[in-house]
Order: sequence, then structure tokens, then C-alpha cells
Amino acid sequence: MSGHSKWNNIKHKKEKADAAKAKIFTKIGKEMAVAIKAGGADPNVNSRLRDLIAKAKANNVPNDNIQRTIKKFSEGNGADFEEITYEGYGPSGVAIIVETSTDNRNRTAGNVRAWFNKYGGNLGQTGSVSFLFEEKGVITIVDEDDEIDEDKIMEDALECGADDIKCDEGEYTIYTVPSDLDAVRDAIIAAGYKIDTADLAKVPTTYVELTSEEDIENMEKMLEKFDEDDDVNAVFTNWDN
Repeated sequence: MSGHSKWNNIKHKKEKADAAKAKIFTKIGKEMAVAIKAGGADPNVNSRLRDLIAKAKANNVPNDNIQRTIKKFSEGNGADFEEITYEGYGPSGVAIIVETSTDNRNRTAGNVRAWFNKYGGNLGQTGSVSFLFEEKGVITIVDEDDEIDEDKIMEDALECGADDIKCDEGEYTIYTVPSDLDAVRDAIIAAGYKIDTADLAKVPTTYVELTSEEDIENMEKMLEKFDEDDDVNAVFTNWDN
């Protein structure tokens, strides 16, 4: 039974990683739009765009999709996106950061505020919770086939320059200094591992545990609404779940 349970956990983690990967694809496209607007469509002179192309390739975005996105936004055919970050608190003081890319600031702000208010939270000012997080490079690997040796991947990750690695029933989360993300990602791929996601993330320095069933339910519903919102790129919380 335990083996079956482990397989289900790995399957769930794989599905979660696939959903996160799809979100990353959307996020990269919007980030490209912002980068092209600011610095043009030539990656040779637009370092931000060059980095995003490398990031897209590392996350297995097909080259045709990358070139199509660049062409669309360089010709002015795509939406005009801006990046906005919202901060606030959820039930029982859980800190929440919501990163968005939007072509309609009023729509996005209204939706984000509505989800905070509806599920027992409140939207705060810029800087109200960001001090509770630190930015890190985060690489995830889901061992769908139970083939990875835990001791070996921990040793390999550290040799590749990672700061830390956490293992949780078939999912390996590797942490790096933000500026080292690309180099560590490339080294891990070169070591023979298949990466599911690689991106910058805000990692909590302290965590809040929810004990009330109502709070847990409200927190889950709030995160679900954020996940369904196409304007939302990523959500970071210090909920210890």
C-alpha cells in the first residue's frame, strides 16, 4: 500500500509541476513582451530578452513558440503588458505575494483585491510582506519513475553550485543564489537530470501554520482563484502546509 501511496504522491507532484511549467510558459511570453517593449526584439542588444530566451529553452519551450512570441510582440500585434506585484495577508496572517503581468491594471487590481477580501485576507501596501521572503533560484525535478538516488542527487546538486536541496517523496527542490540559477540549471542538466521547472522565486524566511479548518479552506480557495486568473504569473506564501 505504501508503494501505491508513494506513486500517487509522485503523480500528484508531477501534475503540479506540469501545471507550474505551463504557467511558466505563459509568464515567459508576457515577460518577453515587456522586454521587447523596453529594449527591442534583438537579443544581441537586449540582454533581458536574451536571458528570457535562454530561460524559455531551459524550460523546454519549443523554439518555434519562442520565435513566434518575439515576432508577435516586435510587430506590435500582442497586448501591451506591464508587471505589477501585489502584497497582502491571508487568513490568520499568512503573507502573500502575487506577481502579475497585465494589459489592464484596473481589472487585475480589482480581481486580486476581490480574492483577498472574499477569503479572509486583506490587500496591503508595497513592502508590507516582502521582507518575510528572500529571492532564490528554484529548480524542481519530479522523479516520476522512482529512478533517482536521493544521496546522489543531493551530492550532485551541491557540486553543481546549489545552496541547498530538499527532497519530498519523489520531488526534489534545488535552491540557488539568484545570479547562479542559470549556471546551476545548466550544470544539473549536464549531469544527466531532467528538470521540470527552473525560475526565480520568493522563499519564506518564516512560516505560518493554519489550524482552523475554515482558514485552511479559505486559503485553498484563494490560491485556486489566483491560479485560475490569467493575469497572475506566480503566487508566493509563507503558509506551512
